[in-house]
Amino acid sequence: MTKDSTVPVFGTEQIRRARYAVAAVFAVHGAVTGSFATRVPWIQDHASVSAGQLGLALAFPAIGASLAMPLAGSVSHRYGARTALRGLLALWTLALILPAMAPNLLTLCLALFVYGATAGMSDVAMNALGVEVENRLDKSIMSGLHGMWSVGALIGSAAGTVAAHIGADARLHHTLAALVLTALGLAACQGVLDLRGEADEEPPPRFTLPPKSALVIGAVGFCAVFAEGASMDWSAVYLRDVMGSSAGLAAASTTAFALMMAIARLAGDKVVDRFGAVRTVRVGGVLATVGGLLVILSPGPALALCGFGLLGLGVAVVVPLAFAAAGRSGTNPSRAIAGVATITYTSGLIAPSAIGSLAEATSLLTSFGLVTVLAFGLVLGAGVLRAGDRKVAEGSTPQPAPTRSPAGS
Repeated sequence: MTKDSTVPVFGTEQIRRARYAVAAVFAVHGAVTGSFATRVPWIQDHASVSAGQLGLALAFPAIGASLAMPLAGSVSHRYGARTALRGLLALWTLALILPAMAPNLLTLCLALFVYGATAGMSDVAMNALGVEVENRLDKSIMSGLHGMWSVGALIGSAAGTVAAHIGADARLHHTLAALVLTALGLAACQGVLDLRGEADEEPPPRFTLPPKSALVIGAVGFCAVFAEGASMDWSAVYLRDVMGSSAGLAAASTTAFALMMAIARLAGDKVVDRFGAVRTVRVGGVLATVGGLLVILSPGPALALCGFGLLGLGVAVVVPLAFAAAGRSGTNPSRAIAGVATITYTSGLIAPSAIGSLAEATSLLTSFGLVTVLAFGLVLGAGVLRAGDRKVAEGSTPQPAPTRSPAGS
């Protein structure tokens, strides 16, 4: 990168430390989600809400995230990337306390709205910094960062499982978890890059529609997240109701899917660096499509279980690569990342209910036929991720990393 008086230049060791710091931030972010998910039954009982009311309340995190994510770029521009991430991450970790405190449906919906809004803004801020570190290292790291999020979610859910097993009050559990995760998050943020917008740069609007580049990239992310949400929430039901499997084997389908996703994300960066984002997503789309076909055509639960594993393997790296492509698709990385994040959050919101509605109208088999079609969409749409492809064609000259920081977007 050419040195410029208005662009901060960081040493190699500082950038490496920033990579580990951002990875720790991703893990903390995931741990909050894992901690919350395990105590949802306790929260439902405490708020005295029915299953239908709980389903309504659980839509509010995605609503809050979708509305708040466009604000992240403005916050980063005003306070700088490090300070913004420190504040937004702290708000997210502390928001973990709110849902367990809610005594009724109204307060639970409000608590989950704040929970989702802080999750979304911190998500955009950490992904923007992750893309910036990836640019400066000139190698893929986004898949590994999202893998660390999965690791954090597993750790948070493991701790939550222990707390639930011993009958701990979720208000106490989540307060202690929030304080620990806030401290860890603040410590991790000390090592991220301190990026700021240029002094004469016009601040971004608080609310703005995502750029066209984010819409086409987000469409690929939509396909992947829809398949992910459908498989995570419905795979066990599918094996039980369609395949007639035991409860234990049905539960194993969700584990197989999540495990394959985590493994693929942690190993994904080396694959992307070797083959490029476009080819990696195309091959992933083929694997996911084959997995979907196994699910809907298999005569027994064993092959269907393998199919869900292939679905997890195939879609795992798509969202990290979509964020990376968005961050390099123009001069406004935070806005593009926020747009892609909004689309993927929306997909995650509608997927479980869409699968259920289609299953009620037709069958669960038909629902996973739709998942298979969307998985094949990854094969067709992978080319839009070329903007973020780090695989340099043989004999060409590598492109320099962008010098505009997310904070200045």
